Amino acid sequence: MAIETAVGEAAIEDNLKQFLLVLSVSLSVATLPQIFSWFRQIPYTLLLVIAGLGLAFVDVRLVNLSPELILAIFLPPLLFEAAWNLKWSNLKRDFFPIILYAVIGVVISIIGIALGLNQFAQLPLTTALLVGASLSATDPVSVTALFRELGVDKRLTTLMEGESLFNDGMAVVAFSFLVALPLGTAKLGVQEVILEFITVVGIGLAVGGLIGFGISYLTQRFDLPLVEQSLTLVSAYGTYIIAEEFGGSGVIAVVIVGLILGNFGSRIGMNARTRVIVSEFWEFVAFFVNSIVFLLIGDQIQFANLADNLSIIGITIAGMVVSRFISVYALGFFSNSVANSNISLPQQTILWWGGLRGSVSIALALSVPTILGNQRESLISTVFGVVLFTLLVQGLTTKPLLQKLDLLGDQPQRQAYMQLVARQQALQKVLKYLDEVDDERPGLDLEFCRYQKELVEGELKNIEDRIDKLQDEYPNLKEFANEQLRNELLAVEADTYAEFVRNRRLNQELPPLLENVLEESSLTSNLEA
Repeated sequence: MAIETAVGEAAIEDNLKQFLLVLSVSLSVATLPQIFSWFRQIPYTLLLVIAGLGLAFVDVRLVNLSPELILAIFLPPLLFEAAWNLKWSNLKRDFFPIILYAVIGVVISIIGIALGLNQFAQLPLTTALLVGASLSATDPVSVTALFRELGVDKRLTTLMEGESLFNDGMAVVAFSFLVALPLGTAKLGVQEVILEFITVVGIGLAVGGLIGFGISYLTQRFDLPLVEQSLTLVSAYGTYIIAEEFGGSGVIAVVIVGLILGNFGSRIGMNARTRVIVSEFWEFVAFFVNSIVFLLIGDQIQFANLADNLSIIGITIAGMVVSRFISVYALGFFSNSVANSNISLPQQTILWWGGLRGSVSIALALSVPTILGNQRESLISTVFGVVLFTLLVQGLTTKPLLQKLDLLGDQPQRQAYMQLVARQQALQKVLKYLDEVDDERPGLDLEFCRYQKELVEGELKNIEDRIDKLQDEYPNLKEFANEQLRNELLAVEADTYAEFVRNRRLNQELPPLLENVLEESSLTSNLEA
C-alpha cells in the first residue's frame, strides 16, 4: 500500500512539473511581442504553435496530448467564454446564415473532403469520412483575436464565432456517428442519421437551457461576486458532463448555457460590478487554456509521420479549401437571397479563408479507436498536417487579406477615437475630484491644488483638440460616436429593468422599448435626409 501511495505521489509531482513547464513556455512566448515589436505582426496563438513546432523539431515533448483532456477539460471553458461574450442581439441578426454555415456547411465539408480522399488518395470511404468529420469544425480563435486587435467590424467576428460555436457541436455529432462505420456497429442511412442528430442535439439544448435559466434565477437571490463567478465555472464543466452522460452533445449544451448566462443571467442576476469580475475571469481562463492548447498542438507534431503522408495531406487541404469555398459562397448567396443577410463578397472571402482548424479537430482525430491500426495513424497525421497548414498559412495571411479587401475601414481610427474619449472622461473625473478635495480637505495647499488643476485642464484641452482634429479628418467618426451613445442608452435601459427585477419590484424583465424608438427615429432621419 505504501509503495502504491509513493508511486501515486511521484506521478502527481511529475504531472505538476510538466504543467509548470508548459505554463512557463507559454508565458515566455506571451512576452515576446512586448520585447520584440516584430512579433506583434503574428497572432499570439500562432506564436505558440510555432514555439511548439520548435520544441517538436528538437524532440522535446512537454506532455502527452490526450483527446479526453482536450474535450473534457479544455473545450468547455473555451466554448463558454466565446458564448458568454457573444451578444444575442448580434447573433439573432445573423442567426440564419450562421445556422446555414454550421449545419449545411459541415455536411458539405465532410462530403467534399471525403470524396477527394476516396477518389484521389484511394482511402476507404469510411476512413475518408472520418477525416472529413474531424476537419469540419472551424476554430477561429487566432483569427478573432486578430479581429479584436485590428478593430475589424463586429459583424464579421459574430459570423465567424457564431458559426464556430455551433459547428463544433455538429462536427462532434457527425464524428460520433461516423466513427462507428469502420467498426461495423452503425449503418449509414438517412433515417438513422436524422434520428441521431435530433436526439443528441435535443438533449444538449435541453440540458443547456435548464442549467442556464436555473443559474440565472438562482443568482437573483444573492449578490456574492465570487460565488457567482464560481457558478459560471461549475456550469461550464457541469453542463458538458451532464449532457454527455445523458447521451447528448456536451458542446451544444455548453454553448447554450454560455449564451443564456452571458445575455440573460448576467443582466437579471448580476450587478454591473459582478459582470465585470466574471467577464475578466473568463478572459483570463480563455487566455490560459488557449496558451496551453496551441502550444501542445505544435509540440505534438511528428515530422516523420507528416513526411510519410504528404500526398494525402495535400489532397485533404485541397478538398477542405474547395469545399469551404463552395459552402461559404453558395450558402452566402442563398442567405442573401432568402433572408436578405447582405453578407458582402469581401466578408465571405474572409469567412472562407479564415476558417481555421484547431483543437477540436485534433481531439476528434486522436479519439479514433486504436483497433483501426494503420488507418488511425494515417488519419491522425493527416489531420495534424491540415491543422498546421490552416494555422500557419491561412492564419498568417489573414491580416494582409483583410487589408487587401479593405475590411479594416476606419476601425483603427475608431480605436484611436475611443482611447481619446476614455482619456477625456477620465481627466474630467479627475477635475471633479480635485474640486471636491479643494472644498473638503483642511490644511491642503490651495496653490498646489490649483497648479494640479491647471495641468489637468491643459492636458484635457489637448485631448479635446485631438478629438476635433480626428473627427475633421474622418467624418464617419461622428456617426460612430452617435452609435456609441445609442448603445449606452440601451445599456442604461436594460440595467434599469434588471435592477427592478433584482429588487423584486418586477416579476420578470421587461422587453426593450427604447431600441424600437431609436430605430424608428433613425429611419425617419435617413428618409428626411
